[in-house]
Amino acid sequence: MKHKIYLLIGLLLSSFSILQAEDGSRLWLRQPQNAHAQVTANKQSPTIGLATRELQQAWQGAPVTLELKKDKQLDKDGFRIRHTSNGLTITSPDETGLLYGAYHLLRLQALQSNDLKTDNEIIENPAYQLRILNHWDNMDRTIERGYAGKSLWNWDELPNTLSDRYEAYARANASIGINGTVLNNVNASPQILSAEYLQKVKALADVFRPYGIRVCLSVNFASPMVLDSLPTADPLDKEVIRWWKNKTKEIYKLIPDFGGFLVKANSEGQPGPCDFGRTHAEGANMLADALKPYKGIVMWRAFVYSPSDADRAKQAYLEFQPLDGQFRPNVIVQVKNGPVDFQPREPYSPLFGSMEHTSLMAEFQITQEYLGHSNHIAYLAPMWEEFFRFVPATSLKAIAGVSNIGTDANWCGHPFAQANWYAFGRLAWNPQLGSDEIADEWLKQTIYKEGVTDISPIHTDLKKMMLESREAVVDYMMPLGLHHLFAWGHHYGPEPWCKVPGARPDWLPSYYHKADAQGIGFDRSSTGSNAVAQYPDSLARLYNDLATCPEEYLLWFHHVPWGHTMKSGRTLWDELCRHYDAGVQQVKEFQKTWDKAEAFVDADCFKDVQSRLKIQARDAVWWKDACLLYFQQFSQMPIPYDIERPIHELDDLEKVQLGISNYECPSGELLNRNR
Repeated sequence: MKHKIYLLIGLLLSSFSILQAEDGSRLWLRQPQNAHAQVTANKQSPTIGLATRELQQAWQGAPVTLELKKDKQLDKDGFRIRHTSNGLTITSPDETGLLYGAYHLLRLQALQSNDLKTDNEIIENPAYQLRILNHWDNMDRTIERGYAGKSLWNWDELPNTLSDRYEAYARANASIGINGTVLNNVNASPQILSAEYLQKVKALADVFRPYGIRVCLSVNFASPMVLDSLPTADPLDKEVIRWWKNKTKEIYKLIPDFGGFLVKANSEGQPGPCDFGRTHAEGANMLADALKPYKGIVMWRAFVYSPSDADRAKQAYLEFQPLDGQFRPNVIVQVKNGPVDFQPREPYSPLFGSMEHTSLMAEFQITQEYLGHSNHIAYLAPMWEEFFRFVPATSLKAIAGVSNIGTDANWCGHPFAQANWYAFGRLAWNPQLGSDEIADEWLKQTIYKEGVTDISPIHTDLKKMMLESREAVVDYMMPLGLHHLFAWGHHYGPEPWCKVPGARPDWLPSYYHKADAQGIGFDRSSTGSNAVAQYPDSLARLYNDLATCPEEYLLWFHHVPWGHTMKSGRTLWDELCRHYDAGVQQVKEFQKTWDKAEAFVDADCFKDVQSRLKIQARDAVWWKDACLLYFQQFSQMPIPYDIERPIHELDDLEKVQLGISNYECPSGELLNRNR
């Protein structure tokens, strides 16, 4: 993958101008010309200084006053923007809230929003006090499931050398309300807690602090054994308890505002309390007790599954729901949005709503592990909006997103993948925002080149492309509730036939699609694994009945006969074929839409997206042909004659091996050579 160095126009500490890449792509922080606003503040601090300078460099309106004072209507980080006889006043009970208010004001200016009218008063409070990115970055700078180059964190150069991008990263996150970051992979190396590396973490924390961003770390549960040769990591062992208390004290001495620990335990080979006959609650509580004096938190992931006879979709619920009410108040159980693993479409995880006495946080994946990596446009706000239709935002304590950020020129690999970072921040602040509104914001602030004054000929089309992109991916990959049909290991491309000697069944696609001569789909009804019973009664009844189960989840919950009559009147097989074809045709429409955008975007950005859409279009055909030709062996039914014919032979597709790792996105050249 080709990497470029990001260019900074001006010095961040003095100019705070837009970040412009060599390929013309931008983040959403734009600086208009001739903006030197009059800004006053009743208090001063590094954070208020940042808010002041951001407004001085970018605000073009009336004088702005920043007031740090208590307000009964404002929560922590909340702000009020109101008009006065002297201009505008931004009020907040804390310094970070003033910074968020400044960014919000600049966002409204960039969008030319009617909210800036003189008779409007704006009050904003975040939905969650913790809005955090999870980086799956390794200490060798690879990123698990990262498709935008290397990790931002250059551990070899830290703590003495600080990249300009560290502050740019903090600034971008603060502008959309993100206030926490977990620096390292959940498959954590114990080395991150060594004295040497804590100094490096401190250096990053010092850069992020003025922007209101607290640093957290993923920790390996066996760290006492690895770092200091303790004979056990048993959470009830006195020496282990003492070790974690001492380590926590060491961290807070260096980083007084350290946020806490993220833990992946007893999952995919990671050590945990179950190795010592203890529960997840006992393991989490031991760490929580060490963090409590410093007001730190434990984020304990519920992503667990073991090679058992139980349906993998049921396992997190079976393991965690009985522990409801047993976790300390400063433990938050972090649950993936769906019950399996970030599939293009899943029903929501039944753990949400079933642990009334435990703080829960949702984990979304911003990086597109299962959605075409950084080669495909897949705007994910509609997926997350879908989640919130089932899970009340008020039932959650916090929200986390697995970061898609790396060293590539535009930070996220695909220029449009930036929109997912942006959308996560906006939804973490306000889950009631619509996908349409967020897409509108990002496009207007980011994609159009300087000097374009009339975007009306293309804006609606580009927004439509974004809003339809995730559903297109679902259609050409795994429609009607199919899931986990991906290639072994790296998860790029289709491999529904995958067989690996000695592999666990739940790592193979056949475990999930269960295609046979009778039909296709995983029976999770009351006559199958009975996963439906983990949902509330109303949904359980809906999902359990083949006649009432929503068709987007049909093959998730049922093994359905090939000849089953769908709502359209077509057979399941015909409907499946038409979904795959519709996804292919949709991507071709995206190509037409983007070609019309050439006059409105920078030339390098236009060529980049155009090239990636060509890859996506070929990938969509690859997916369609691979899945339909493979499943046709079982259905023994013809592909409908009025849809596009397959262009591959199944034997050829079954030989495709990309030879890529979990840390990269295949280039067009590699795909053309190996596919």
